[in-house]
Amino acid sequence: QVQLVESGGGSVQAGGSLRLSCAASGYSYISYRMAWFRQAPGKEREGVATISTGGVSTYYADSVKGRFTISRDNAANTLYLQMNSLKPEDTAMYYCAAGRYSPYASRDARAYNYWGQGTQVTVSS
Repeated sequence: QVQLVESGGGSVQAGGSLRLSCAASGYSYISYRMAWFRQAPGKEREGVATISTGGVSTYYADSVKGRFTISRDNAANTLYLQMNSLKPEDTAMYYCAAGRYSPYASRDARAYNYWGQGTQVTVSS
């Protein structure tokens, strides 16, 4: 059973920072490309950041570029998202995802076949 468990969400003031973590188990973590998605009420699920299996190639949505950083520690089977300069529009449920052998682009949710249950991020101002 492949499991992805997010943690690190919470409530912060605008301009603050949070670090999300995703702990993976039950599969060969290093073989998967990984991503963070988010979904706010009434909105479509959005690809926030993705990272290749080796951690060399990354993608960021324009809305978070320069503020968020995705990284992975393959030895620890853990994915991270460092979020700085948070804005109220960053408020959403954040999901960790993993996928392999997909015809879809890394920023497309259809590229991922394993998902965590999500962690809530709320930014107030």
